[in-house]
Amino acid sequence: QVQLVESGGGLVQGGGSLRLSCAASTRTFGAYDMGWFRQAPGKEREFVAAINWSGGRTSYADFVKGRFTISRVNSKNTGYLQMNMLKPEDTAVYYCALKVAGSGTYAYDYWGQGTQVTVST
Repeated sequence: QVQLVESGGGLVQGGGSLRLSCAASTRTFGAYDMGWFRQAPGKEREFVAAINWSGGRTSYADFVKGRFTISRVNSKNTGYLQMNMLKPEDTAVYYCALKVAGSGTYAYDYWGQGTQVTVST
């Protein structure tokens, strides 16, 4: 079992920035692909960004392209989501998740508890 702990959420003004962190309990963090997801009240969970095990490939939802950057430091067993130019519609609980690299599936195996991001007008 892998435990994930998100941090870095909070309240920020529109146009501001936050950096979310995802700390993993495993020392084999590099064996996993990582994704970030978010869920706003009354809405379904949606994909935000993903990064492969090595950090060499990334993907983003269209609504965050040019604003968010996903990254990871495997030696620290930690992933990140840098969020710039935040908008009120970015308000949601943000979750990090891991899946085994090379699994051939988009289903994630481990999820954190989430961190609240609130963007005010």
